[in-house]
Amino acid sequence: MFTQVRAVLFDLDGTLIDSAPDLGAAADKMRTDRGLSALPLTLYRPMAGAGARGMLGVAFGIAPDHDDYLGLREEFFTNYERRMTASTYAFDGVAELLLQLVDRGLAWGVVTNKAARFTLPLTRQMPLFATAGAVVCGDTTPHAKPHPEPLLEAARRLGLEPAACIYVGDDERDIVAGLAAGMGTVAATYGYLGSNADALKWGAHAHIHSPLELLALLHSA
Repeated sequence: MFTQVRAVLFDLDGTLIDSAPDLGAAADKMRTDRGLSALPLTLYRPMAGAGARGMLGVAFGIAPDHDDYLGLREEFFTNYERRMTASTYAFDGVAELLLQLVDRGLAWGVVTNKAARFTLPLTRQMPLFATAGAVVCGDTTPHAKPHPEPLLEAARRLGLEPAACIYVGDDERDIVAGLAAGMGTVAATYGYLGSNADALKWGAHAHIHSPLELLALLHSA
């Protein structure tokens, strides 16, 4: 489906890795530290893509406009930093997908809204990311997705025109950013929001239900 592709860019959480267990545990520790009952991961998982906002919303039912939000967010961040890769793993097929991309001579990279404070240590600790040609975080540029600038920055780092890249993500903002950047877009429906939203309405050029399905879209590249 995609031709003349020279690089594939990916969202991080919910697309390449399942970080919900560690994100949820970081928030749930805040509950148990306060004598509250633990909540199941099934409640945290659908909101994992929303980071601290999503996790604190599940754990305490609060939003960013709550008076206690900033203090709780920093406590959550500290908890998460202490266990970022304790239970985080790549989705089935991701490691093979990345090997196949490299074998085909394609570059690949990460564009995430996760802050560099977490993204850079995490990607350094996981061997999965050793061949990534670019890692752009939520605070790398003045704008985060759905603004296209992080994707354009990734293309610059790879030395490629945006049109030579495709972007894969599990959130509508990923598709909005990719389209605005002039890239081919792929909705990963196996991700966090993909399973709870109508991804067909996002306007992506293609949809995949597992990571390895991406390879068929690049067959004619």
